[in-house]
Amino acid sequence: MCITELEVGGAERCLAELALRLDRSRFAVAVYSLGSRPIDDERSLVPKLESAGIEACCLGGRRALDAPRIAWKLARRLKAQRAEIVLTFLFHANLIGRFAARWAGSPHVVSGIRVAERESRWHLSLDRWTSRLVDRYVAVSQSVAAFSEREGGLPRERIVVIPNGVDIAIFDAAAPADLTELGLGRSRRTATYIGRLEPQKGLEALIASSKAWLERLPDHDLLLVGDGPQRKELESLVLRLGLDERVRFAGWRRDVPAILRASEMLLLPSRWEGMPNVVLEAMACRLPIVAMDVEGVGELLGPQRGEQTAPAGDLQVFAEKLFAIASSADLRARLGAENRRRVEQAFTWDAMVAAYAALFDELVGR
Repeated sequence: MCITELEVGGAERCLAELALRLDRSRFAVAVYSLGSRPIDDERSLVPKLESAGIEACCLGGRRALDAPRIAWKLARRLKAQRAEIVLTFLFHANLIGRFAARWAGSPHVVSGIRVAERESRWHLSLDRWTSRLVDRYVAVSQSVAAFSEREGGLPRERIVVIPNGVDIAIFDAAAPADLTELGLGRSRRTATYIGRLEPQKGLEALIASSKAWLERLPDHDLLLVGDGPQRKELESLVLRLGLDERVRFAGWRRDVPAILRASEMLLLPSRWEGMPNVVLEAMACRLPIVAMDVEGVGELLGPQRGEQTAPAGDLQVFAEKLFAIASSADLRARLGAENRRRVEQAFTWDAMVAAYAALFDELVGR
């Protein structure tokens, strides 16, 4: 398995869980990261993999010019291991991994498509131009599969859909966090965003529009959990709007289950997605969701999609859905219970791992 880096994130956690949960009597697994080993073990998946006896090798790439060296280094390792299947996640690992696999003589290459890429269109072009090197693409949702065929030009017959999973037990075991430690008042009710602070996530528009709904909900605050390149810009926007008493930045946190358990709802204002793991995690916590109806969200929410989503980019409808959920304890309880039931039925790690194992068996003719 090959991924761009092994810092904790949605795609990285998914790959790690797959590596950890595959039947070790049938699959010998090694994990490669194109980048360097994360300095902070708390933000790294390497210790978790190594403690389970899985090789987790970080190849040390730092910049685009390193790509040929890293590809050759990876190819040598794959050849030495006689890797039968090379599974890659995320754009850079997809591209470098498929060349390395073919140089190594690995017979089967599987590339994961984790998002409907709407910004870097050249990613789609490179993926299409090198598609002859790939046996199967794994899309995380039906909408990502459709996007990859329509916008990316990938052959539909080689695209398989395998949704993400979630470990419900982790969220059941978490005690609600004390949000006063993050600067919120003890009696405050919290609408929470969790994820990267970057343009894809639509946070600038969310904050710019939040003054209106925060005024209608005087007991609520907006909590932003995560870090990223937009943090300073977003903090400045909050100050300019005079919302610094109502909008809190928590930074990167390792206690996401506890924060979700202490929150009233999850917000996802993204401009595009693939299948957002944080929505699955909130559903496991019996939370209602207020989300833009972007890729993967409707497939996660199922029959409750209409009550919890707004058309992509429609901040007015987004605010209306938020206000309706915040104003009704009965609605929150019903949506939370239905969200949890849907996760239990359709989005477990066991189901995801079984689907990957079936794909691998198909490729090698078992």
